[in-house]
Amino acid sequence: SWRFIILQSLMLLCWAFLNLIAWVHHWDPYPFILMNLVLSLQAAYAAPIIMMSQNRQAERDRLEAHNDYMINKKAEQEVHTIIAHNSAQNEALKTLHQEILKLEELINNISGKSL
Repeated sequence: SWRFIILQSLMLLCWAFLNLIAWVHHWDPYPFILMNLVLSLQAAYAAPIIMMSQNRQAERDRLEAHNDYMINKKAEQEVHTIIAHNSAQNEALKTLHQEILKLEELINNISGKSL
């Protein structure tokens, strides 16, 4: 975070400043070997922690992608079911329409004969 970066930068500046102007005791004289050691240790621990974090995130991403795939697969099956149901309704509607046309023709024939 930015807070950490700013805090660490201030600490490093204070470290260097206090060691450069120290009147009595320089615990880490220029070129700041101890500070380099501390920063190297921090980097040595930071890299594996970052990699472990990335691995955990990658695993979460894989699980999320698998869940998305399963949801999409289920949705596709439901769409196919709905399409099949609509096709069956269309066929039934065509049959009913043909029956209605036949009945209208019969009614017209009967009406024409009675006149």
